[in-house]
Amino acid sequence: MLLRITAFRDIDERRLMDVYAESNAENALEFFPDEADRAAALRQVEDGFLDYLKTGFFRRPEASYWILSEDGVWLCALRSCRVAGSLYYLEALETRPDSRGQGCAERLLSGVLDVMKKEGPFRLCCSVGKKNAASLRAHEACGFQIVSDEGWDYLRDTANPRSFGLAYRYYGA
Repeated sequence: MLLRITAFRDIDERRLMDVYAESNAENALEFFPDEADRAAALRQVEDGFLDYLKTGFFRRPEASYWILSEDGVWLCALRSCRVAGSLYYLEALETRPDSRGQGCAERLLSGVLDVMKKEGPFRLCCSVGKKNAASLRAHEACGFQIVSDEGWDYLRDTANPRSFGLAYRYYGA
């Protein structure tokens, strides 16, 4: 089932953090390397993540959190928002570790694209790490193309040489 969440109050915080558990654990090590209590470091990362959603992300135009859910379990998630005109930005595509290799990312991306196509023409951009072969394959399988050797974060106006810039364009029916 595809869920589209457009307000922070509708986020199930625990289920969302379960999707991002692996990335959050990595971020806890990176951002709080001196914190001996790893659980406390993880809570800090999760609290910061949720605070960003509440005070930053959901204040953006047409901000949506997209979730692929089965039997009440959130398997895969991503965020999108409108940047300008018909340009949208997608970020934070993540699949739960126990759900990887099952096509969840492709199903989620395809579902998002299908919904967006009903809303009219658009261009959807994102960045994918150059070493993230699985994510690159999922994006390309859904019609995204690499458009630059350097990813661009449209929300922070920053470039990332460790990622590719990808785009999907829909011109209308």
